[in-house]
Amino acid sequence: MQVAAEQGAHIAIAGATKRFGDGATSVHAFGPATLDIATGEFVTLLGPSGCGKSTLLLMIAGLLPLTGGTIHVGGAPVHGVRTDIGIMFQDSTLVPWRSVRGNVELQLALRGLSPAAFRERIDALLVSVGLSDFADRKPFELSGGMQQRAAFCQAMVHEPPTVLLDEPLGKLDAMTRERIRADLQDLWLRTRPTVLLVTHSIEEAVQLSTRVCLITPRPGRLHGIIDIDLPWPRNAEVKKSARFSGYVNEIGDVFRDYGVM
Repeated sequence: MQVAAEQGAHIAIAGATKRFGDGATSVHAFGPATLDIATGEFVTLLGPSGCGKSTLLLMIAGLLPLTGGTIHVGGAPVHGVRTDIGIMFQDSTLVPWRSVRGNVELQLALRGLSPAAFRERIDALLVSVGLSDFADRKPFELSGGMQQRAAFCQAMVHEPPTVLLDEPLGKLDAMTRERIRADLQDLWLRTRPTVLLVTHSIEEAVQLSTRVCLITPRPGRLHGIIDIDLPWPRNAEVKKSARFSGYVNEIGDVFRDYGVM
């Protein structure tokens, strides 16, 4: 296990801290934490519920101000909402009155981009996640897993260099979760954006990540980082391997020591 920073990081987090409220009643939610994420990495923040993982993600996106410390993305300090970041939440952000294609196009329009200029990109994304036959369907006509696939297309359509995923698979059944994990892996392997995933699933973290950052119970701090040295793609055969199980057990031991498993 290591805790190390890399020079020239795409995401540079230095002493990031978040408190909610003031004075004696304030809640120390996260930090301080320092972490550098290199361009093209797929890094996971793994920890128990309430440890501040999502809080850090929102601070990186500029949706929540820091109480202390700094965050840089692509060399620029985060001082407000970043429109060049793709972000996907646990709950779908699809609007009910638009089709799947219309929802994806909406993300472009909100960023001042022309949907017509991205038509081929939209078509390719919908094909890649198995939604090309559902492009004209409304969200209520889709399963939960299909809605999350559409939401992932929303996050990726403007080809962001940075993608933030906030427990996007948490409410899905096991079979659907596994299918979408494969979709996420395939899309990342093809385009290699810098991805930061928040999850509390150890198996998910090991399957998808180049590195796993272990976050302590609240206030969340960085316990350590585990490099995941497994071959890609991480299919069923890889998941059955002793090395995969070894990573899962190593991480599980950390959280058992904290009394959260």
